[in-house]
Amino acid sequence: MKRILATLLLLFSIVISNAQMRKWTLQECVEYAVDNNLTIEQYELDLENANIDRSDALGNMLPSLSGNTSISSNTGFSINPTNNLPTNQTALNVNMGLSSNVTLFDGLRNIHQMNRAKINAIANQYRLDDLKDDIRLSVANAYLQVLSNKEQLKTFRAQYAVTEQDLKRTKELVESGVVPRGDLLEIEATAANQEQQIINGEGMVLISRVNLAQLLQITDYENFDIAEEEFDVPPSDILDNSAKVIFDKALTYRNDIKFSESNVELAEEDLKIARGAYYPSLSAFFQYGTRYSDVTQIPGANGPYTPNFTDQLWIFDGISYGAQLNVPIFNGWSTRNNVKRSQISLEKAKLQFEQTKLDLETTIQQAYVDVNTFEKAYAAAEKTLEARRLAYEYAKERYDVGLMNAFDFSQAQARVDNAQADVIRTKYDYIFRLKILEFYFGLPISLN
Repeated sequence: MKRILATLLLLFSIVISNAQMRKWTLQECVEYAVDNNLTIEQYELDLENANIDRSDALGNMLPSLSGNTSISSNTGFSINPTNNLPTNQTALNVNMGLSSNVTLFDGLRNIHQMNRAKINAIANQYRLDDLKDDIRLSVANAYLQVLSNKEQLKTFRAQYAVTEQDLKRTKELVESGVVPRGDLLEIEATAANQEQQIINGEGMVLISRVNLAQLLQITDYENFDIAEEEFDVPPSDILDNSAKVIFDKALTYRNDIKFSESNVELAEEDLKIARGAYYPSLSAFFQYGTRYSDVTQIPGANGPYTPNFTDQLWIFDGISYGAQLNVPIFNGWSTRNNVKRSQISLEKAKLQFEQTKLDLETTIQQAYVDVNTFEKAYAAAEKTLEARRLAYEYAKERYDVGLMNAFDFSQAQARVDNAQADVIRTKYDYIFRLKILEFYFGLPISLN
């Protein structure tokens, strides 16, 4: 039994360990962020409220129906419901009724309110989708930053491994008297500097991992990490399209544009609702009522008598119906001022819509320029790295035969290190800018 328990505990610990060491892919990070973001959950609740507003608007167009009943007992002075004369009898009175009201015309305000509720629900959906788009971009950027820092850290460690070999060989040369001790000190300084780079690189990886985890709203930073993926610059023909073509397409599907456009439509409906208050309103009503009282007396063949409960309900029931017309004449300029406010709100919404389009055009133009710039920067960084490597190989050959001192050799190595760091940085900068531009063109975020 103890062996079985020990085995189960071991298996359980392995499962827990694997769960803690889960490596997140970009797709998993994006999906998790969208599914668990608190702001998205708040926007989803706003969308539910908008759908409830649609139900309210529909309900305002339907007739109302309400029922009422009252039971009272009077002891002492009261009014007899039969003859409306004062009495000192104890009386039990029951009253019941139904009433219904319906708006026939109110300046079309109910119809416009219904249209507004529909547009508001659509606008909230656009706002929610736009937030999801922003989160996808933010997560992709943070994910690529972790990848970039990890790749740089690998480069630092590889460079340090090479320097350790040089340090070992230089020690042997110093001990044999082939090279001066100053060369050894120079190599040791280079190794110390690379150790510092590794420490800083580990810190940058940790910070970028924490930033990504915070975007995903994960607090277990120690056990959060991304998959060991390596991405080359993906092939793309996005630059075959001009910035104007990308912008024109973005106008047709971007959620921020649709949201801003919906706000204009909402403001137009608000203006129609405000103007509807200028018109007369017409409503109709219907009422049904009946009553019972134990002191009721009605004439009969054998003299006055008190009918039973059911009979009184049939005897004393009645209906009333009619229509009511209200004509606005003067209300202290309230309606006029509301119309003016709605007109101002409409103009502001139109200006915001134009500003949103301008912002989108500026963003796309900047993204287009960034793609071209970082593409060239990445190509230049690769050429520089190739040249630095050739120069380093040449310097290493000269150093090995004693034609170059350790300081100059370490400088050649440092230039290679910097060139490698530039390649990594410009590569991921280029990939992210490329994905931004593709995203505005309607392509999903993917590094494949």
